[in-house]
Amino acid sequence: MTSGSEVDDRRNCWVCFANDQDDPDAPWVRPCRCRGTTKWVHHSCLQRWVDEKQKGNSTAKVSCPQCNTEYIIVFPKLGPVVYVMEVADRFIYKVCPFVAGGIFIGSVYWTAVTYGAVTVMQVLGHKEGLGAMEKADPLFLLIGLPTIPVMLILGKMVRWEDYLLKMWRKHASKLPLISYLFPTEPQGISRIPADSSTNFSDPISATRVLCGALILPTIATVVGKLMFGNVQSNFQRTLLGGIAFITIKGALKIYYRQQQYMRQAQRKIMDFPEELLPVSKTSKPMESTS
Repeated sequence: MTSGSEVDDRRNCWVCFANDQDDPDAPWVRPCRCRGTTKWVHHSCLQRWVDEKQKGNSTAKVSCPQCNTEYIIVFPKLGPVVYVMEVADRFIYKVCPFVAGGIFIGSVYWTAVTYGAVTVMQVLGHKEGLGAMEKADPLFLLIGLPTIPVMLILGKMVRWEDYLLKMWRKHASKLPLISYLFPTEPQGISRIPADSSTNFSDPISATRVLCGALILPTIATVVGKLMFGNVQSNFQRTLLGGIAFITIKGALKIYYRQQQYMRQAQRKIMDFPEELLPVSKTSKPMESTS
């Protein structure tokens, strides 16, 4: 019969669950403050477990999953050349995210500057816009040109159609002619549909807002030439074209959303066809015995 001290001294690996009798020659290690069954672990098993936790990053710190004690990991000394290379590798590893972020921000900034310059030449005309930018202060251009796409996107995010639609639904009943031409509430329906306004958290809606905002100057230029060709000033023609496009598009969008609102209010959920229901197997009645 084994004594209690012998049972306590028996080593069990908490990774592979083997004891010192299964492999007497295997090296053991006690790397943390744990006691009892999780006190000992095979050195090779712990090495594999640490590799899984570090995921290729040999400098990552690993702690015991039970007592949260950080393992003391010691590497052999390196030569001067390898040491310098390791320090350089660690420095590059830490600096690269900041460099990549700076390159990305710089690319976005200069893209915004280029877009702003193209927009100025498009709105004012090529020669007039180029001349205006040549006369302007370079610092003003570096600050002002990138704000053009930003302002266009922010302006696109202002959902003025929603506020106008709410006012229309609220006050249209006081105007019989508008209420007759554009009914705001379906007859005999009391259900209020859910709001179907644009959700900017949706990736598709966000890209739609972005594309709509950035393409607005081009559309304004085209509409201005088609509808206000007799206006001599390129800026005035583009401005009038943009106002006309936004107004017409907003009116159509309001009408479309109101029609969707009415269709949702008149929605019905029908009964499932009885001929498509599964036939239930009914048991035959038992014959009565006398």
